Amino acid sequence: MTLTTRDIDATDLTPLLAMNNGAIPAVNLLDEKELLDLVSMAHSAVIVVDDASPREPLGLVITLTAGNDYDSENYRWFEERGGDFLYVDRIVVHQGMRGRGLGQILYERVFAEAELAGLVEVTCEVNLDPPNPGSLAFHDRLGFVQLGEQVTKGGSVKVALLSAPVLPASSLPEAS
Repeated sequence: MTLTTRDIDATDLTPLLAMNNGAIPAVNLLDEKELLDLVSMAHSAVIVVDDASPREPLGLVITLTAGNDYDSENYRWFEERGGDFLYVDRIVVHQGMRGRGLGQILYERVFAEAELAGLVEVTCEVNLDPPNPGSLAFHDRLGFVQLGEQVTKGGSVKVALLSAPVLPASSLPEAS
């Protein structure tokens, strides 16, 4: 299996919606219009594929820089904090492919994009309640540190707000 990343295109939307919505509550539910809107404002919208089946997304990551009109409490927290950041709105790996390094591959692309854009940090949030200990451990292994916590969605979700410095992509720690 040879894994590579590529930009999302229109033919990816149906499987990406299924992948995204299958990962709830780690990410929020999206409909097709919301996904299209998110991709259109994204700094990058990338999938990982097996070269043998390049039309079958195995994982996705969508990032945003500051200055977007995006109605996300967590994105706004980072924007109000300020700084030159690349915000990971969502990273999702197909359920049957987790634990095989796809998240690492997607984050290598994220950090490379941040470095090319001259940004100093990559930011994201991970659920504390409902808990997502696997994602917290993964992000910790990649060098993310917690900057704060926030209760969102009318009190139904509590997140850890995380940041990692942008290092050359080749020096990203191994997450495994």
